[in-house]
Amino acid sequence: MNKRSTEILVGLFVVLGALGLLFLALKAANLGSFSNGGETYVVQARFDNIGGLKARAPVRSAGVNVGRVTSVVLDTQTYQGLATMEINKNVVFPKDSSAKILTSGLLGDQYIGIEPGGDTKNLASGDVITQTQSAVVLENLIGQFLFDKAADGGESKAP
Repeated sequence: MNKRSTEILVGLFVVLGALGLLFLALKAANLGSFSNGGETYVVQARFDNIGGLKARAPVRSAGVNVGRVTSVVLDTQTYQGLATMEINKNVVFPKDSSAKILTSGLLGDQYIGIEPGGDTKNLASGDVITQTQSAVVLENLIGQFLFDKAADGGESKAP
């Protein structure tokens, strides 16, 4: 191989490496969905505490991605967090379904989990999920634990 063909191969290798890094960056930023995703319908849910939930977070049911969070805003009327979600059109949930903000792993990203209810009518575009459970904030749990220990005087109760 001459010097010119070696330079071309090295250049191709660098370009492929850069494309690979771009792909990984998009996946890590949750922007790696290159497909259209099909038709969706929009539902909303109000939470007392959104935690670290962000737009583009997944919406899952039984561990399967069924949609995506499109926006998270403060409802100025109720002072609750309002999460707007796009759900795949081929996945329908009963009207009495519940939504929870869950965490992937111990300190991972947050997502919305939907548990189906038993109603015969299904959620439609524009509906609001009324049964919600807010995010569990680790700092609040630690604070509550320390407060309880201080109230007990730091003593452990013997059986």
